Amino acid sequence: MKKISYLLIVLLSLIACEGDRGPQGLDGGVLLGNVYEINRDLLPQNNYSTLFEFPLDIEVFESDVVLVYLLEEVINDEGGPANVWTPLPQSFFFDDGNQVVYTYNHTYFNANIFLDGNVNLDTVPDEYIFNKTFRIAIIPAKFAENNPNLNSYESVMQTMPDGKIIKID
Repeated sequence: MKKISYLLIVLLSLIACEGDRGPQGLDGGVLLGNVYEINRDLLPQNNYSTLFEFPLDIEVFESDVVLVYLLEEVINDEGGPANVWTPLPQSFFFDDGNQVVYTYNHTYFNANIFLDGNVNLDTVPDEYIFNKTFRIAIIPAKFAENNPNLNSYESVMQTMPDGKIIKID
């Protein structure tokens, strides 16, 4: 019986070592994320959505976290203008009780950002449709596990000191 148990343990350990090696960290285990900024119109002919395809030069894994932030406003601060980034989904309510929601879904090759709500989107004011700026953060799963506040854009960027925002036209 001991021989069978020993053989089973050896066999299982050999099987566990097969397969491709997973993503590796850089510079001693530091994982880098990517942040992209896009400015888009959410047009009716595109079902009030925009599709952002991840650049081919980065590899996004199923386990990675994709977050999208909306530039909600720019405020004046002592140091100059400051951007206010809000994580999606984000709802905006109208005086009549109706609402629109900016939301998104994603795969490992793109993010689809869209407008939704309980109102006829054809009647939504232009400010909710045109010239919207979004930041899409692709965060390695290991980083996401160790970052307690992924809802805060500032928190995400502070813990990725080497992270650059790549603006896409």
